[in-house]
Amino acid sequence: MENKIHQAWVTNEYAEAQLHDIVRRMQARTAAYKENLTDALLSSPEASPTASPSKKKPQPLPPPPPPPKEEREEGEAKLEEDHYCDMCCYKFKKPPLKKYLKIIRLPESIDAYTDQHYVVWLLIVTIAYNWNCWFIPLRCMFPVQTSSNLFYWIIIDILCDICYLCDLLIFQPRKQFVKGGDIIADKVEMKEFYQKSLKFRFDLASVIPFDVLYIFFGFNPMFRANRVLKHNTFFEFNDRLEAILDKAYVYRVIRTTGYLLFILHINACLYYWASDYEGIGSTKWVYDGKGNMYLKCYYWAIRSLITIGGLPEPQNLFEIIFQLLNYFLGVFVFSSLIGQMRDVIGAATAGHNYYRSCMDNTVSYMNTYTIPRMVQNRVRNWYEYTWDSQGMLDESELVEQMPAKMQLAIAIDVNFAIVNKVDLFKGCDTQMIYDVLLRLKSIVYLPGDFVCKKGEIGREMYIIKQGEVHVLGGPDGTKILVTLKAGAVFGEISLLAAGGGNRRTANVVAHGFANLFILDKKSLHEILVHYPDSKRILMKKGRVLLKEKGKPSDGPNQQARGLASLFGPKPQTPKLFRALLGNSSKEGIGMLLKLKIKQADQEKKPDPEEKKPKAEAEPQTPSEQKEEPLANSQPLPNSGLHREITNKSLIITMSPSTTAGEGEILTVEVKEKKQE
Repeated sequence: MENKIHQAWVTNEYAEAQLHDIVRRMQARTAAYKENLTDALLSSPEASPTASPSKKKPQPLPPPPPPPKEEREEGEAKLEEDHYCDMCCYKFKKPPLKKYLKIIRLPESIDAYTDQHYVVWLLIVTIAYNWNCWFIPLRCMFPVQTSSNLFYWIIIDILCDICYLCDLLIFQPRKQFVKGGDIIADKVEMKEFYQKSLKFRFDLASVIPFDVLYIFFGFNPMFRANRVLKHNTFFEFNDRLEAILDKAYVYRVIRTTGYLLFILHINACLYYWASDYEGIGSTKWVYDGKGNMYLKCYYWAIRSLITIGGLPEPQNLFEIIFQLLNYFLGVFVFSSLIGQMRDVIGAATAGHNYYRSCMDNTVSYMNTYTIPRMVQNRVRNWYEYTWDSQGMLDESELVEQMPAKMQLAIAIDVNFAIVNKVDLFKGCDTQMIYDVLLRLKSIVYLPGDFVCKKGEIGREMYIIKQGEVHVLGGPDGTKILVTLKAGAVFGEISLLAAGGGNRRTANVVAHGFANLFILDKKSLHEILVHYPDSKRILMKKGRVLLKEKGKPSDGPNQQARGLASLFGPKPQTPKLFRALLGNSSKEGIGMLLKLKIKQADQEKKPDPEEKKPKAEAEPQTPSEQKEEPLANSQPLPNSGLHREITNKSLIITMSPSTTAGEGEILTVEVKEKKQE
């Protein structure tokens, strides 16, 4: 009892607070209205001045306090009780209607090209359409609809009509359309566009309820003949389904076969109608009434429509005319369906026929010029493996007709994961990598093929897409040094080296069937013109690789002959000594040192003539005039060093060049020794 009193008191307190809040709001609104009526400035069309403190607008009222926790719990409990229904002394939980609406909530607009749920709905409508197309003629001609099974026929007809109505009222008015290149997704415009289309008129005519005539003329399926006008949805479903199937030609063959079977079905129904019109078993030409009536009529339709022959001769004028029309119809229909079947199968095997044609032409060419059998076998193996692995001989032919953006989208999905793992391109601009993807060329190598040979001029780099390659070395060039797998890169030094003429330093052979990407130097330079930051990164990586792996040799190593093969290779002369000795194509270092010493002596000797004015300077002697052009003259034949005792010290240093590929710079300095 005390709990009930406490609960009632809490409820009254909350109601009293709500009433007080409402009264306070009414008083504030009344004061605001009075202020607007008494102050003319507030109602004038001009800008209002700043209000005085006594005429300030009322502040917005705070939100009402939330109800007590106990009352909220009671409300939620009551809401849950509303979802239970009592039946036979049991309570069953009944979900609210909003939950059902959320589950079956349809989108505001439907994209017919990408929405998979719309394709499923088209399948349901197509099933209903095929039911009407196949069974309405059957029920009209054959006595299959009886009073005992009439209820089941009517139930299925109602379900098909519901599918038609839902498509007419719900799905078709929500379908997007293109107008002037723009995709229209507005509800009103989509509905108006559908109502003005020819498809809407056929859909509307297909749901006219002629079935009400059953009341006056009995249950005649002919009144449902307008249901076959829903043919636009059937063809739309075919288009959408072919767009999402991997092997659409299989469905095309099945669909064409269905067309043929349906025409034979209609012909069988017409034959039974003609037999019933003449009288079952009245002549040899009509159906005799024995056996399964549908199968026998269908057998007759096949023999007649396909013009196989062997049928009973027609006996009267009606039978002759019916048979002639059947033959003429069969010639046109059957020939057109056979032609369509040929086109479908030809389109499905066009790629394979092109592959066989290319291979046959290549084999014929090799036989004409008597190419060795071993080479011919390798060519056949390349054709077979390329076709089996790619489904085509050249992947570029598939996308070369597409816009550049679509080519890039396909290349990113197919090859970006492989190229992005390459260490050489890490840190580069992503857009630069996208441009590289468009320049990559895919090439298949057979087992044992040389990808590159030692001593060749390197003009491209390789990225392994699939398979393995062996890097060979050793004295005889057959030792496997490294095995490179998918994602590895080689040949990048030739691609990034600043100077030309870089040669391969090892043989690279395909271990099995290897699919490689090739990027040539010209394509990379054309790309890097637009990405200077990425170019600096790649050039820096190229210098690092050159230091780590060393500059490639100018050519293959030549083996020593005779007794020289018993001794080891001669060590290379140091760079400093080579510079001192000179060669026939460069100036001798001896003449350079002699001129350097004389120039230093002239700078150190005190010249008494320097204190004289320039105007009083004496002319130079002939010996001095001869020494000046000596530095620019040609080197003398004897370029050796002259031994003499002087107080000068000679300092010779070698420093690396700042430009890659130019070797080192020789620096010669002459300094005077300090006298003790």
